[in-house]
Parts: sequence; structure tokens; C-alpha cells
Amino acid sequence: MAERRKEELLKKRQKLEELRRAREERKKEKPDEPAEKPEEKPTSINKKEELDRLLAELKLPSNKPEKTEPVEPLAEEPPAKIDTTLPTLDGSQSVNTTTSTPIAPSSPSIPGKFIPNFITFEAVILDIPPKEIVYYNKEVQTKDTSFEPPPPSEDEIRAKIVKEFEEAEKQRKAYEEEEKIKAEIEKKREAKLWELSEEEKKIIFNLPEFRDFVDLSTKYVERAINENYDVLRDYKLGEDIDDEVVEGPRVKYVCSYFDDRWNKNRSVTDVNWSKKNPELFLASYNKNPYAVNDPDGIVCVWSLRLLDRPEFIFHSQSDVLTTMFSDFHPSYIIGGTYSGQILVWDMRSKSLPVFKTPLGAAGHTHPVYAMQMVGTQNAHNLITASTDGLVCSWQLDMMTQPQESLELIYTDHPKTEEVSVTTFGFQKNESSAFWVGTEEGNIYQANRYAHAGGKAGINHYDIYKGHWGPITGLHFHPIDGQVDFSDIFLTSSVDWTVKMWRAKSVAKPSAVPQNIAPLYSFEGADDYIYDVKWSPTNPALFGCVDGKGNFALWNLNDDTEVPIASKKVGDRALNKLQWDKEGRRAAIGSSDGRVHIYDIGELCNPRDEEWNIMQSKISEMMDSNDVSAGRYALAK
Repeated sequence: MAERRKEELLKKRQKLEELRRAREERKKEKPDEPAEKPEEKPTSINKKEELDRLLAELKLPSNKPEKTEPVEPLAEEPPAKIDTTLPTLDGSQSVNTTTSTPIAPSSPSIPGKFIPNFITFEAVILDIPPKEIVYYNKEVQTKDTSFEPPPPSEDEIRAKIVKEFEEAEKQRKAYEEEEKIKAEIEKKREAKLWELSEEEKKIIFNLPEFRDFVDLSTKYVERAINENYDVLRDYKLGEDIDDEVVEGPRVKYVCSYFDDRWNKNRSVTDVNWSKKNPELFLASYNKNPYAVNDPDGIVCVWSLRLLDRPEFIFHSQSDVLTTMFSDFHPSYIIGGTYSGQILVWDMRSKSLPVFKTPLGAAGHTHPVYAMQMVGTQNAHNLITASTDGLVCSWQLDMMTQPQESLELIYTDHPKTEEVSVTTFGFQKNESSAFWVGTEEGNIYQANRYAHAGGKAGINHYDIYKGHWGPITGLHFHPIDGQVDFSDIFLTSSVDWTVKMWRAKSVAKPSAVPQNIAPLYSFEGADDYIYDVKWSPTNPALFGCVDGKGNFALWNLNDDTEVPIASKKVGDRALNKLQWDKEGRRAAIGSSDGRVHIYDIGELCNPRDEEWNIMQSKISEMMDSNDVSAGRYALAK
């Protein structure tokens, strides 16, 4: 653009020089004319006289006017000057041209005829070149830099140079890196393939990172495979999924859980469900006498979606007799051991416990068969009881010593004052008073704290007698409903019976010793009954397991003589029973190390009149046994 602009300006200068040169040449060829020409005298009078003479010769009348008074001729005026100024092309000079115009003297008018007055005029011819028309366009009128940004500053130029240098350096490094990668790939191609040796394979397989990766990945795959869903089901056919048609109460076997590596030659000592993750349940196991190098006690966490192996395995130096998920810490698992230690495992950690109580006088020194969490989210305690009659209260974040301890002593016992606790239970929403089952078969009410009308420890006046053997299970009614049955509890024993009791009010203890009889005794079994549990959804339903491998379901509103449903789970004794949160599935622990899952279907759902019928049943039981005067009514 700049070069084109320079060429245009140069052309303009050359054109102007040519115009100046032409003007100067014209001036030289034609000299300047004088400013004024000599005046010419008018000849009009001579011409008239010659005309009169011609007319006289022809003897024609003359036009000569009659003589009048002489008139003085007017003074002749100089001819008028017409100034013509021609502008020059460059505007610097001007050429003046003066034309003299003689003015005729005035003459007497000739009546009847007008004679024109002619004058001479000398024309001055000037050679004026034609005006040049110059056409302009945008490129001529504007400069190339008119619409461009201002030139960059020194800092901007320096920054631009630095940036260009950095980009060039990056390109160079990228090129070098690319060449390096290509060289490595080529080197790998040229290198021969080699196979790991057996020793190298063994080292890799034993790496903890590799084993954890394989274990976790295979769990994900197995969960997806074990998902019980028919992907080929045709909804247009309207066929029933359950091909098994069963008349009467439906109790369906789901699956069994057993790991040959960890559960062989062990017995299940306790089972429990997770309240946060309903598909998880755990089981505790005792010692394997044939594996001296394995831990004495273990706890396995099983999942309904992982059938062949447990999700987690936790170890203990002693047999684990009871276990549970923490109600307020979902990742914590708590266990009571044969040595008396209370252990806390964390599913986020390894297999060893993260907290444990000391072995000594500060805690339990006898087997712990029962424990329960009481309180609320902000104020809760773990209550444990051992066979020497010691009851301790713990906080999970401080297990070095119990918050409080209470020794249960019954002074009226003929042989020993110690109360050997095998199981205990709290009423719903109760954290002070509790009931304990003992090896001798009696049930005692005890208080954690002293209160009006009673002291801390065993209540010596109210004794629940009815069993003829050690108490194996005790469970209070867990449901809030139309009628309050929270003071009704069940017990199981090795005397082949399940008995139902009504707890006496703690606020009104007896003043004299008395024996409290059960409301009813269920005697449908023919072997030891190791556990009994109320259903968490149906108020009249409970289940029990016995030493012959039978799982029995009782409904008080239907029949109190025989169970409404019974299943033969196996040939080995069944040690523990626990319902899930919905009351539909039952986890049953066996003495052969297996955990069986059963689904009771619609039996878990109560009918509308279930509460009232059960209230009537209990009233009849109380009347028949003369336990209390009047009818039993606890309607809210």
C-alpha cells in the first residue's frame, strides 16, 4: 500500500510540473499587450456629410435638419475600459486584458428614424488550456495507515519477541519428546518378548496392592452376577415369576453362606443385621480346633449380593461369642469374646480391632455372651454382661476402662451369690432397668442406678421362675403400635420351651419376695431351644430355632399350641436367629458354620385387627394364670 501511495504522489507532482512548464512557454511566445490602446476618433460626422453629398448629386431630398441654434459639442469622453482578469492555474499571478470601448458623442435626434451608433471592438484571443478533471478514488484520498492501530510500543515488541521465542522452544521440546517416544517404541519393538518366571509371578501375586485390587474387583463382578433379576422376562405374557405354588404360610429358603477357608470346623455363635445397609449381615464364629495358626475367633460380614465369600473378615485372639453393628456408627462392628474383652472393628480398616478393652480387673474377665446399645445418637452407651455377674457400661471412643460397672449379686441363692448372666434385655426406650437370664434358669430384674423404691443391682423381691434349665435367649417386644406391648418379653431355654412373660413395673417393686410365673409356655419343640425373637413388624409373630435344626414360626393370634409354620433347616443345631429391619428375612446361624437366609413372605405383614386380637389373647392368659386381678388392658 505504501509503494502504491508513493507512485500516485509522484504522478501528481509530474503533472503539476508539466502544467507550469506549458504556462511559462505560452508567456514567452506572446508578449504582454499594453494596458491601453490609442483612442480612435469617431467618424460618424464625416460619414453624414458624405451621405448628404451623394444625395445632392442624385437630386434627392436631403435629410439634413434645419439650422437651429448652435449647440456646443459635448466633450469627448475617453472610451470605457473593460478589465478582464484571467486567473492563473497556480493562483500566483493574473493576466490583465484591457479593452477600450469608445463612447459616441451625443447627436441630435433624428425624428422618425433611428440610426444605430456602431463602434469598433477589438477582440483579444487568449489561449487558455481546458480545465483538467481529476478523478479521485479511496486509495488516493486515504493513507494506508488511516485505519490501522497505532504502532506497538517497545514493551509490546519485547513481549512479542519473548512469546515467539517461548513458542519456538516449546515446539523444539515437543519435537524432541516425540522423537524420544518414537525411539522407545521402536526399541520395544526390536526387543524380544520375555515371560515372567515362576518366582517373579509369585512375588507379584503376594504383593498387598495386587491382592487388594483383585479382591475388590472380583467382589464388584460377583455382586453384579448374583443380582437376582430375570433379564429375559417377557412382560407381555403376564406370567408369574414364582413357579412354586405353596398352600398356607409361605416360608422360602433363599441361600446359605459358608466360606471353606474361614468357616470350616467352626460354629456360628451370633448373627446380626445392619440397620444402615439392609443387604449386610454379620456372623461371629468360635475356634477351629484343627487350625492352630488361624485366629481363635472371627467375624464375617456377608452380603446378600455376594454369595461365595464374605465382604469383610475380622480376627480375634479369643472366641467371639456375640457381635453386632453399632447403632450409631455404621462402620463399627462390636464383639464380646470368651476371654472377656470387648473388641471394636472398623470396616474402613484392616482385620484387627481398632479398639479393645484391657484384660484385667478394669473390665470383664469372664465370657461375655450378651451386650446391647442403649441411649440416643448424642448420648449412648454399650452395656455388656459377663457370666460372673459383672455389667459394664462403655463408650466406644474410650475403651480403656468402663464408664461404670455393676456387680449383680443375689444373696438368697443357696449355692453362690454370683448371678451368671447368659442373656439380658432392655425394654424399648428404657436405659436404666433391665432383665437378665441366668444359667440356673431364673430371670431377675436389675437397675443400673439407684432410684426411689429401689437400689442399684438385683431386685431381690421379684423373681421370674418358670424354666428348668439355663436361659438361652431373652427378647422384649420391639414394636410401637395401637397397643403398648413393650413390657411383654419372650425367653428360650434348654428345657425345650419358649415362655412369654409380663415385666412388672419398675416403679412399683414388691415389698416381699415373690415368684412371677410366665403368661404362657410354648412347648412345641422336642430339643433345646437356643434362641427366640419377636418379629419387628407383626406384633403377634415370633420365631425360634432348636437343636434339631428346626426353624419354627408362631403367631399368637392364630394358634398357641403349634407353630403356624416350621422348616427343617438342616441336621445340625441352630444357634442364633435374627430378623432384618423389614421383618421379612431371617438369618439363622448353625453349628456347622453356615448362615441360612429364609424369606417368610406375607407373614411379616400384620392384619388391621392384629393388635386388638393379641390384647384379648394376653388378657385371657393372665386370667387363666391369676397373674393379676382384672383384665389386661394397655391400650394407648
